[in-house]
Amino acid sequence: MRRFVPLSPFLLFVMAIFLAACAPQQAGLYETIGSIERLDPRLDALVPADAALEVVADGFEWSEGPLWIGDAVLFSDIPPNAIYRWDEVQGLMLFLQPSGYTGSAERTGEVGSNGLTLDASGNLVLAQHGDRRIARLTAPLSAPVPEYETLADRYDGKRFNSPNDLVYHQTNGHLYFTDPPYGLERNVLDPAKELPFQGVYRLGPDGTVTLLDSTLTRPNGIAFSPDGRMLYVANSDPQHPVWVTYDVDDAGMVANRRVFFDASHLVAQGRPGLPDGLKVDAQGYLMATGPGGVLVLAPDGTHLGTLVTQQATSNCAFGDDGTMLYITADRYLLRVQLSTVGRGFE
Repeated sequence: MRRFVPLSPFLLFVMAIFLAACAPQQAGLYETIGSIERLDPRLDALVPADAALEVVADGFEWSEGPLWIGDAVLFSDIPPNAIYRWDEVQGLMLFLQPSGYTGSAERTGEVGSNGLTLDASGNLVLAQHGDRRIARLTAPLSAPVPEYETLADRYDGKRFNSPNDLVYHQTNGHLYFTDPPYGLERNVLDPAKELPFQGVYRLGPDGTVTLLDSTLTRPNGIAFSPDGRMLYVANSDPQHPVWVTYDVDDAGMVANRRVFFDASHLVAQGRPGLPDGLKVDAQGYLMATGPGGVLVLAPDGTHLGTLVTQQATSNCAFGDDGTMLYITADRYLLRVQLSTVGRGFE
């Protein structure tokens, strides 16, 4: 008979710490930050009373472009030129590097990928700052390697500034994207800048690039209403921090631009961040990252409240069953449980 030797209390303590560190974290056990600012009773139908912003990963230089891919969230970390993957079971892992700049010459600035999306075939499509293009990952998501195909890198023969965010129209198959100067080493003053404006574009299935708007100073986040009849674009200019909307016609062209929400008063309050990435739920409510965190905006443009992250906040994406919102905020990847469902999950 084998003799049982009891473990010392110290060894049991060490083992408990080790197992706790190795075990996947479960919902409710994450550190939380920030708060929920409620300005309108309509917010209560979208954000539960006990909602909290959970920190699921941190330590990044500038996180951006979250995208749900079935069982995990991908997101860019722009300065180190990388994309990370996070899920509840395996936690955080490096997914792709390089993600936005594949050249060999040394360069500074925001070189990595920014916005991420999937095409109709489930391929990863990236807004690449460093390479100044819209590109498709040619390797499968199950075995990613940094091999890319250029979908568009020029308008009228001139190189883009640094494509930032992108979204496919849900019916016409066109890809809409923004092109501010943030990925250029000297921003708008960079001598390598070839276009005299910052554009909003449409990329057709045949590869044709159409300029939709050349007058926004810093076009950034971009999204469609649930019916695809309105296009929203964030303008991340501290002198004109607004979200604008356009009507979208049957041919996929835009018209009748107007200000949807002006965040100047929030910038004046010193809230961190500017209008940036955004997503729309199935009812047409906007989750728009901007001054203070994630602004929840009604379809009529009313500011219902803010998911206050206490950080400059770059983007967000619905995930899990469509009711979880993942948020990239400076060094953090956050999430918050909502009562509403993201567009495309319904």
